[in-house]
Amino acid sequence: MSFKLTILGYNSAVPKRDVAPTAQLLEMGSRLFLIDCGEGTQVQLRKSKVRFSKINHVFISHLHGDHVFGLIGLISTFQLLGRETPLHIFGPKGIQDFIMNQLRHTESHCLFELYFTELSHKTSEIIYEDDKVEVLNIPLDHRIYANGYLFRERPKLRKLNIEAIRKFSEIEICDYENLRRGKDFQLENGQVIPNSELTFEPPKTLSYAFCSDTRYKPDIVPIIKKVDLLYHESTFLSNLQEMADRTAHSTAREAAMIARDAEVGQLILGHFSNRYEDLSVFLDEAKPVFENTILPEQLGVYEIQPKEETV
Repeated sequence: MSFKLTILGYNSAVPKRDVAPTAQLLEMGSRLFLIDCGEGTQVQLRKSKVRFSKINHVFISHLHGDHVFGLIGLISTFQLLGRETPLHIFGPKGIQDFIMNQLRHTESHCLFELYFTELSHKTSEIIYEDDKVEVLNIPLDHRIYANGYLFRERPKLRKLNIEAIRKFSEIEICDYENLRRGKDFQLENGQVIPNSELTFEPPKTLSYAFCSDTRYKPDIVPIIKKVDLLYHESTFLSNLQEMADRTAHSTAREAAMIARDAEVGQLILGHFSNRYEDLSVFLDEAKPVFENTILPEQLGVYEIQPKEETV
């Protein structure tokens, strides 16, 4: 399954001329998931040459404007384009009222269904799943209720060891599905052949974690343990730790500490305060804690690769 992240915007509350507020597009196989939707997101989608009709699921972290003000505009554009496919929106409790009030006051009437899943979880739970993908919320600590999101592939089937299977004439093609699913095989004489002797380990599943606005919150580490790619906000540097705590944001060092402790494959920083002109200072602070840290690029595309396991 292809696994690709496009950074549509990564700035904090006030938009900059050349950097949009938070929005990301995650491609998993044939699925496109929109994560947050700050102002101008649909323009960024146009620049990325994305087919709007392929976006069927939107995940909003919280109801601050720089993460959600672009959503009503995107819905309006869907309407103008004659969309008929339902749109599924996941977000904090209140997001349905937030969107439907705007539609009501502008006398807009969607010809397609809007399905809302409102979240109030204080623990991490599966909030969406299909045959290939599952999504969990990641409870965060911001000034208002907020979640990050963990996207991961469903467990894959084991690979058949055909050479080993051929040693047992009783194993037929109709048994292969059970073997792929990890079941042992019992011979007619009662002997059980362990599945591990007949199959190989399945391909590693890929995962991506998006952690939006939050104070340093180390209890999310078990949730995102060993994800292949982590995006974590880093609004400030450590010399403004008091401001970070007061405004419920993280520093670059704190984001790197989360990445290090969770043993992630790679960390992307983001949501930088506009007080910083040179963003390389964020790398200077984060890399000594977690070496594999990078800065985002506007419309940058990142292929998500499996994290290499160390022995």
